[in-house]
Amino acid sequence: MTTKYQRVLLKLSGEQLAGKYDSGIDTDLMGWIADEAKKVADQGIQLVIMVGGGNFARGAQIAGHGIRRVTADQMGMLATMMNALALTDVFEHHGIRTRCLSSVFAEQVAEPFVHRLANKHLEKGRVVIVAGGIGRPYLTTDTAAVSLALELDCEVVMKATKVDGVYTKDPAKFDDAVKLTEVSFQQALEDGAIKIMDKAAMGLAMEHEMPVVIFDAMQENNILRVVQGKPVGTTIK
Repeated sequence: MTTKYQRVLLKLSGEQLAGKYDSGIDTDLMGWIADEAKKVADQGIQLVIMVGGGNFARGAQIAGHGIRRVTADQMGMLATMMNALALTDVFEHHGIRTRCLSSVFAEQVAEPFVHRLANKHLEKGRVVIVAGGIGRPYLTTDTAAVSLALELDCEVVMKATKVDGVYTKDPAKFDDAVKLTEVSFQQALEDGAIKIMDKAAMGLAMEHEMPVVIFDAMQENNILRVVQGKPVGTTIK
């Protein structure tokens, strides 16, 4: 089977991993994601996954009332750790060779993120799940995902969202919203209506010409279709 990309990064939000619940994790949904990821891994595609933590804690929302922003963001990093650990176990339960690496010091529960180690796992056909974002405060997991993709020479960032791409307006509020199949980074940065990814992440991707695909990963075969280069979601490049 022909594929467009050989090494890709998939960004999953914490809210998506909560699935049918208001918070926490939906292991049934994680199992479904594992099956979708296996379709990619079985094609020999090297897959990196960056997870968010919003289903447990979001730094920007916790900060205040005595909790410093740095501490709040560190709590958010630990939230991503819980998601990454759970996702790793579920992936392995579904027969996918997987390693969990962390950008924060947590050797008792995950391998430390080291560039050469991550590369070695990928070259051996293992899915690499990264926790802890970028390991520093004031930076979102979107920005961490783009940074990680650049560091590991990924060819595309696939950002999973609740909608199937970028629209001219919020499709949940406006019936006349039009889906865009392709958007320039300049347009994405300048258009205040496009809030699908934070501006720092898009600025970094634009500077290094890293394409970003915004798509609905909860549709069957969509992850595989993106890897194959089929028209899915919206491509920002």
